[in-house]
Amino acid sequence: MAATIRGILLAAGYSTRFGSNKLLQTLPAGTPEAGTPVGLAAAKHLLEALPESIAVVRPRAQKLGKILRDAGCNTVVCKNASEGMGTSLAAGVRATSDANGWIVALADMPFIRPETIRIVTKALQEGAAIAAPSFHGERGHPVGFARRFYEELSSLHGDDGARQFLKQHPEWVKVFEVDDPGVVDDIDKPSDLER
Repeated sequence: MAATIRGILLAAGYSTRFGSNKLLQTLPAGTPEAGTPVGLAAAKHLLEALPESIAVVRPRAQKLGKILRDAGCNTVVCKNASEGMGTSLAAGVRATSDANGWIVALADMPFIRPETIRIVTKALQEGAAIAAPSFHGERGHPVGFARRFYEELSSLHGDDGARQFLKQHPEWVKVFEVDDPGVVDDIDKPSDLER
């Protein structure tokens, strides 16, 4: 049987640069899934590739939590999400401690194609330590981590997600060039929805 790889959607941010909860903003006309909230589009793509995915949300994000649960994500509330992405990622990894690896996706990246997520998942199943997609040479998301990183990932804190980790061990990262601009396309401010 193939190793159980779990998707973790990081949806616990505070959208400070955006000014309101960007994950509830709808995608504009002319984009795939126009009218769908940003966070829901990201969740749907992750769930299509990895049906057993979870979403990490911050406290009191009831509306977002409900939208994600209705889509099929189990949600985990990260009580200290305000500390940053590392803290949220650690909560997600601890909540899926039975997994053989994790695909970490960001809820503000709604355009990543499910087939890209499948490529990263397959790399982990075939023994990669860390796997990530790249578009025109720029490494993007989601990033996959093998089970052996459980201790490090589950004890992350603050805002330093797993980026430090990737910098320290570039030799462990297997990068796959994909024809998917969504891997480098995130929504940080309202103008990002207009491009």
